[in-house]
Amino acid sequence: MQGEATLRLLYQADKEIQKLPRIVKGAIYEFQHKFRKNPDAPGLQLKRLQGDSRLFSARVTSDYRALLLHVGDRDYVLVAVRHRRDVYDNLERYRYQINEVTGAIEFVDLVTAEQSLASPPPPPPEPIRAPAAPEPLFAAFTDGQLLDLGVAAPLLPLIRKITTEEELLGLCEYAPAHTTEVLLALYEGCSYEEVLEEITRPVSPDEEIDTEDYTAALARPATRVTTEDTDLQQVIEGEFAKWKVFLHPTQRRLVERSYNGPARVSGGPGTGKTIVALHRVKHLVDRLPPGDDKPVLLTTFNVNLAADLRKRLLDLGGPETVARVDIVNIDKLATKIVTESEPGGRRRWIDDAKALDEWRAMLTELGETRWDAEFLHAEWTHIILGHAINSRTDYFRVRRAGRGRTIGRAQRAEIWRLVEKFVLRLDEKNLWTYRQVAERAARLEIARLAKIRAYQESAGNIHMADTSAALMRHRYRHAVVDEAQDLSAAHWKMLRAMVPEGPDDLFIVGDTHQRIYDNVVSLGSLGINIRGRSARLTLSYRTTHEILGHALGLLGEESWDDLDDGTDDLNGYRSLLRGPRPVFRGFGTWEEELDHIAEHVAALIDGPAPSIAVCVPERHMVPAVEGRLARAGIPAAAIGSDGPRLDDVVHVGTMHRFKGLEYQHMIIAGVDADHIPPAYVRQYEHTDPARHRRELQRARSLIFVAATRARDTLLITWTGAPSPFLPAR
Repeated sequence: MQGEATLRLLYQADKEIQKLPRIVKGAIYEFQHKFRKNPDAPGLQLKRLQGDSRLFSARVTSDYRALLLHVGDRDYVLVAVRHRRDVYDNLERYRYQINEVTGAIEFVDLVTAEQSLASPPPPPPEPIRAPAAPEPLFAAFTDGQLLDLGVAAPLLPLIRKITTEEELLGLCEYAPAHTTEVLLALYEGCSYEEVLEEITRPVSPDEEIDTEDYTAALARPATRVTTEDTDLQQVIEGEFAKWKVFLHPTQRRLVERSYNGPARVSGGPGTGKTIVALHRVKHLVDRLPPGDDKPVLLTTFNVNLAADLRKRLLDLGGPETVARVDIVNIDKLATKIVTESEPGGRRRWIDDAKALDEWRAMLTELGETRWDAEFLHAEWTHIILGHAINSRTDYFRVRRAGRGRTIGRAQRAEIWRLVEKFVLRLDEKNLWTYRQVAERAARLEIARLAKIRAYQESAGNIHMADTSAALMRHRYRHAVVDEAQDLSAAHWKMLRAMVPEGPDDLFIVGDTHQRIYDNVVSLGSLGINIRGRSARLTLSYRTTHEILGHALGLLGEESWDDLDDGTDDLNGYRSLLRGPRPVFRGFGTWEEELDHIAEHVAALIDGPAPSIAVCVPERHMVPAVEGRLARAGIPAAAIGSDGPRLDDVVHVGTMHRFKGLEYQHMIIAGVDADHIPPAYVRQYEHTDPARHRRELQRARSLIFVAATRARDTLLITWTGAPSPFLPAR
């Protein structure tokens, strides 16, 4: 036979290829080009393994062979790359099948899987009493139950031997993806019924499964393979492992479900929340009737993330999808609304830091010492502006959720008086904060909504006959919100007014453990009812098990809200990936710490495009890191408000700048007791305990976000005394 062939890659093989020597990965890249062009080329040595009808081997290098599953006429799936001695010496080790429950193609190397369970021998028993043999982890489940859940049958004997978490995680490195998810969920305490409902049923096809029809199996979502035209160069560069737009069947259920109101999806870092949001946008667009140009809103808090969302949605849905979606960060959207309403305004926008300076200056001028600028700014921002309050009476009545410190009616009167003076001060200087803009936008949209309702209720009313039809309809049919935990109450009021209440109106994704701005809201109190329409994602596709465990430790014993007057946690949050443990290093001076970072980065760089970042707690530390890397001959670039200035270099920035980004190698520097938590937080420990706790929680969230940007390795360094958030060593 002659002619081109299709070559796909099994997800499982991708994980194993990442561990091969770089020279072998380069050879795989050359191999896939040659194989696709002509699999029968003599140099590839394609041949069927003895005694097997579908499994083939082909030459990658003199020492390595590709194992290929023949699934169609000229259609192959690369399932593994092995040393040639492992391919021909023991053919019984390789098992492949179509899973009878999920209908997915699965491949198992029994020898490698069994070796993953190997552990050091136990210490010799005590002379009088031998220790009891440990109970296997899955003794409570029968073989029939495990098979019903979709566990790969060839692995059952090995699963029965597992007695420790280390052995379980070792096996999961080489088990099919669905088997891994089932075993980890059972190990975490989920019942048979819960796993069946939440993990297995979503990937079980409705049709009868033919275990010999590999063409049908290849098309099922549970069979995780690349598309036929995927370039394996992505694998070599470590990018494919992210599966940036891969939608797990359990996630697909959330994306394609019809909701009768607002819905929320939560989950820890790397669980695919943003991917779910993007697929939800495409799902909504695909079902739109012709008409409005941009009837779907996709928004988030961070400017960088909005740009990334646009790029990823373009990759996922193409120009025709993006053309019907308004992709904009929430403050830019609020600014657009206010500008439309008040054209020709000459006000300048200032951020929170400059607003605080204005507060301090005003309090100094007034000789006011009873209230500090930070408290007043937060009260004005989160309560008065956040709830779109424009009268003292409304301020006296409002709930101060998340503020902690109790204040009476007389104190509220004093605060209101100072707020009025502050707003007047900004007016005189033609200044406006972004929070003021959000509050103004919310009021404008609420007023617009009232007019829409009046118009709808007064159809044919002669007094409204000249009203523009464009102004008498909602701005959007649907809104999808990413990183929802960072939006303020005013943002939510604006969004609620922009989209008509009804089926599939708001789709919200976020994680309050990653809240790095002081916005605590109750969606229910803002007219957004998500009760009964909430779901959690618990499987991390980015961070390794080792990094994840340490990152969760950084959160401490704090309690996090669920955006709706309840609590949220990361119970059951887990990873299928394995890697080295995070490294913690302390130094005597900042210069020594910088020297070590430069040495560490130099050792990591392998190839022209390193995926490395250095994160610091304060802005003034960024140029110090950049300068030290430059002296070592390492190109680096700071991350600005619009994201990294350059690609293919080491990225340096403050913790806030890394929201939404990810890197193979992450270094968090300056993690000392003076910077994390920030020194200013101490002043509230006795004067305002509630605020002190809230600031500590925000600092924990910030370092948690930074640590979970890492995909493969994590280094945490400090000078002097380490941060109290770090685990005891």
